[in-house]
Amino acid sequence: MDNSLNTDITPTEKKRHFLKPWRAIGWGRRVFRLVWMVVVGLWLFSLLQVFLGIVFNPPLTPLMVQRFGQQLFSSDRHVRFQRDYVSIDDISPHLVTAVVYAEDGLFMYHHGFDVKQMKQAYREIHSGRRFRGGSTISQQTAKNAFLPHSRSMFRKGVEAYYTLLIERFWGKKRIMEVYLNVIEFGDGIYGAEAAAQHYFGHSAKDLTRDEAVKLAVTLPAPLKRNPAHQSPFYRRQVQAVKGRMGWGRVNLDMPLEKRQKRFKNQETIWDFFKWYREQKKKDKGKKKK
Repeated sequence: MDNSLNTDITPTEKKRHFLKPWRAIGWGRRVFRLVWMVVVGLWLFSLLQVFLGIVFNPPLTPLMVQRFGQQLFSSDRHVRFQRDYVSIDDISPHLVTAVVYAEDGLFMYHHGFDVKQMKQAYREIHSGRRFRGGSTISQQTAKNAFLPHSRSMFRKGVEAYYTLLIERFWGKKRIMEVYLNVIEFGDGIYGAEAAAQHYFGHSAKDLTRDEAVKLAVTLPAPLKRNPAHQSPFYRRQVQAVKGRMGWGRVNLDMPLEKRQKRFKNQETIWDFFKWYREQKKKDKGKKKK
């Protein structure tokens, strides 16, 4: 009998046979292949996250885990976790309108980034003036749903990537739904339903215009601002948002054709990166002088 047809190969021999091509290549190519495999794997994982997010709300977010750890090891904070996901149809339209006018007035019209505000934020940082965030609701949703909170440029880059994905595959209504279900409204209080129950004793669907504005104003600093303890600054912000709400209710079902009229002249994230590179060159030139 021809021994070449013998299939009785031991597991050890199979392993050696499998690893032979890998051992034949140099270390440089091995590292390159490993890095490439990791990058592709992370890319596929990110797509899986976003596609699952079309239907399912994240069971936990990185911020929820971070806050729990902070509460656990802090002597002056209570361990609290309040969260109750609800449909966008079970959230008051007043809250949708209030958070748009408080956080991102162009939410329905941009591609995920408000480049004008991003440029202004950059200028304020470099001038030493008070820094205000330039993040849109889409960016905040990407950050809260998928990423830990940090101030690194790498994290901001990954946030931009996720923002592009959710703008493309989720759409404005789903972005708003996830945002209002995962955003932090207080220490250990996540989402509109938990916030409405905690501060006002009823569901998010029944929020009044006044209550909705109070919740929206907490969002830039949810650990410092509280509808139950309103500072003079807080009250001024509430009045400012109420004034903006006079411009009209936000319609999450606005047809794309109507939105595209304002899309046309909107700068994209790529325009910002070009501008950012030019600013860095100018900054380097000033330092040399």
